Amino acid sequence: MRPQLFLVITAIVCAIGKPLSKAATRNKLLLISFDGFRWDYDQDVDTPNLDQLAADGVKAKYITPPMLTMTSPSHFTTITGRWVEDHEVVHNLMFDQKTNLKVPHKETLKRSEWWDNGALPLWITAQNQGLKTASFFYPGGGANYSGQAVNRALLQELGHPDDNETEWRENIDKVMSWFSDEDFDLVTLYYGEPDNVGHAKGPDHPDRKEIIRQIDRTIGYLREAIDRHNLTDSLNVIISSDHGMTTVKKQPQVDEIILNKYLNLIKLASFEILDYGGFGILTPKPGKEQEVFDALSNVPNITVYKKNEIPESFHLAKSERLPPIVIIADLGFNLNSRFIVYVNKGDHGFYNTEMDMKTIFRAFGPSFKKNYLSEPFDSIHIYPLMCKLLQIEPAPHNGSLSMTEDMLLTLVTPSSSPDPTTTGGSQEARLSVALLLALLLSMFTVL
Repeated sequence: MRPQLFLVITAIVCAIGKPLSKAATRNKLLLISFDGFRWDYDQDVDTPNLDQLAADGVKAKYITPPMLTMTSPSHFTTITGRWVEDHEVVHNLMFDQKTNLKVPHKETLKRSEWWDNGALPLWITAQNQGLKTASFFYPGGGANYSGQAVNRALLQELGHPDDNETEWRENIDKVMSWFSDEDFDLVTLYYGEPDNVGHAKGPDHPDRKEIIRQIDRTIGYLREAIDRHNLTDSLNVIISSDHGMTTVKKQPQVDEIILNKYLNLIKLASFEILDYGGFGILTPKPGKEQEVFDALSNVPNITVYKKNEIPESFHLAKSERLPPIVIIADLGFNLNSRFIVYVNKGDHGFYNTEMDMKTIFRAFGPSFKKNYLSEPFDSIHIYPLMCKLLQIEPAPHNGSLSMTEDMLLTLVTPSSSPDPTTTGGSQEARLSVALLLALLLSMFTVL
């Protein structure tokens, strides 16, 4: 063999075993949640930055949250890829039927015993595979999972305002520095709006439209910050929500639901959470389950379920935490137990099949197609997409990558494949080199 040919072949063979620097790069991921952002909130407001995102990335027509359409259950489904009956975060309130304990929503965010039920969230799964993760106010991020904490977790203080636009921008700057200066791989960022405005004023109020404009300006600021930190080519961003919002029908237009008119709660129930929008749970006293069920079946504008008879599509019946009786109000009707204490003008917690409960999905970055409109899908499928983007092996989950992979611009290394930084480059690169080698051999054979 000629010396020149030997050197060429040797170089090609060595190249086959070396990773290509581009293939070896793992992109970062930012997941942002705007609480209570209904799927159509940007359709009656001028939102130039969200519109530009649709042109520069991916937009889903809408997303269906899990039953229950509430903040903590829905967020934990997104970050674990598990149905509510599997991850067992079954309410915004932490509760104990035996002791009548009820812990307010923001207090639960640091109570690991409420979140740690065996379903591993993405932060922990990623950390166990060598990645660095952070949670900025995201529900579940402040808990420990089998003693393991998120690398960095910030919790919002009680009473802290959710709508400070200056602070929103400061939070983005902080997150960008985590990516660019501290090399975090995954950050989840939570904003409490437009949920608060939707509850207080209703989804049709002008103040809701103004908070959407503020969110749009924040998206514009986010994109500027990504450019400033030189993350445009390495950071994927997913923007999501947990549930929608609907107008609550108040007196004198309709009769309020007061459950105690139909059954004596003091006599028949040992535990209840009923004054909480459109979703209620109740534990009858021993031997009283059928009596409670029959009485509630006569209440207008609600549907009552025995837990073991809940439709399979709800993915709630297998829960060990849920009490025996589950009540779901018709869209726009709120539950009251003994008397009217309810003040919200907008709410959620209703059936996830209702369009008012649907949410948004936007995504952009180096891994996503541009100007791609996705068909609707369930939020549970976001989890395997995030694992694909991070190139990690998912924990057990109920989602399917087939629901989202068409929105990806290029092949991301599958989570089940070895890391390209340690295994010698992509399959496509090795195939190309092999073809080149065969061509060279054939040329020199002719010569």
